[in-house]
Amino acid sequence: MSSLPNVVELSQQLIRCPSVTPNEGGALDLLEQVLNGLGFTCHRETFSDAGIPDVENLYARLGSSGPNFCYAGHTDVVPVGDAAAWKVDPFGGEIIDDVLYGRGAVDMKGSIACFVTALAGFLEKHGSDFGGSISLLITGDEEDICINGTRKMLQWVAAQEETLDCCLVGEPTSNARLGDMIKIGRRGSLNGRLTVFGTQGHTAYPQLANNPTHSLVRMLHGLSTESLDSGSEHFPPSSLQITSVDVGNPVTNVIPADATAMFNVRFNDLYSSKGVLDWVRERLDRVGGRYDLDLKVSGESFLSTPGPFSDLIAASVTEVTGQSPELGTTGGTSDARFIKDFCPVAELGLLNDTAHKIDERVPLSDLKQLEAIYGGILEGYFKE
Repeated sequence: MSSLPNVVELSQQLIRCPSVTPNEGGALDLLEQVLNGLGFTCHRETFSDAGIPDVENLYARLGSSGPNFCYAGHTDVVPVGDAAAWKVDPFGGEIIDDVLYGRGAVDMKGSIACFVTALAGFLEKHGSDFGGSISLLITGDEEDICINGTRKMLQWVAAQEETLDCCLVGEPTSNARLGDMIKIGRRGSLNGRLTVFGTQGHTAYPQLANNPTHSLVRMLHGLSTESLDSGSEHFPPSSLQITSVDVGNPVTNVIPADATAMFNVRFNDLYSSKGVLDWVRERLDRVGGRYDLDLKVSGESFLSTPGPFSDLIAASVTEVTGQSPELGTTGGTSDARFIKDFCPVAELGLLNDTAHKIDERVPLSDLKQLEAIYGGILEGYFKE
């Protein structure tokens, strides 16, 4: 194999692709070029759905036999916000004092670069006859509504009669230091919009009206003061957070006809989304009255039981950093919620403290360490 890709340079090149979700921005073109050079067979699939943008995705595989080790990630990034507030060009990939700046540096172009360069080193050492296959599943809508990306790519992979034997997702899972947490599951997420109906009237004659705001306040009190649970072995307690209360009343002497609130529930493996819904409705019905509850489920909670795969990842982290990682389930949702239906999945990536922020950044030392961790995982997985 000729010149190998460099982790810092590849991270810079990916950052310089303005792939704000759902735009491809040249990031998949770049990865396809690099992976073709490493001998991978690449497939670009674009998926559509009514009323939402098309999304380009990439599946690349080297090898035809099992086991198939898959790395999953996304090249789409969130908008930069106020570009003038950044100390550098958000898509410049600039390095200041050995720190790489740019949108996607940690979430998650840096991680993708780490895996690609790690596997390049692995292939230089072992060649293509390493006892299985390596694949990458890279999507372009993880930061959006997650319809035309990983979910459909997994269905496409299955339709090709391919099997994923395990999957490492490169989301930024680290908290205080690189590798301090491996995600082995995720909480479920449910969004609710509650509208309580009453009868509009004059505040001087409350007996002639029915104030929905009073009922809404009592309902929200029950939702916010009662705990769903105290947590489980691998999950923190489920959490319900009220995110908006809106009456839309510009005056003080009119009792409104309706009142609305929104909330989000992050629930652990003690609940399904139906169980959360039942819990919520029970507390609303205690107050009574006429209301409407609109719910949307972003994902169910799941747990990949700790075992050989998480042990392998943890061993590589310890080998490189000297520290033992925690097996956790905190944070938001990720595409792992789709992958877990196809194979065992775990997540490990860079520090999450600047993800989605102004001046998103990663120390060059973290990139090099994560590259080494990923390389150790590949070595351990395909060890004879």
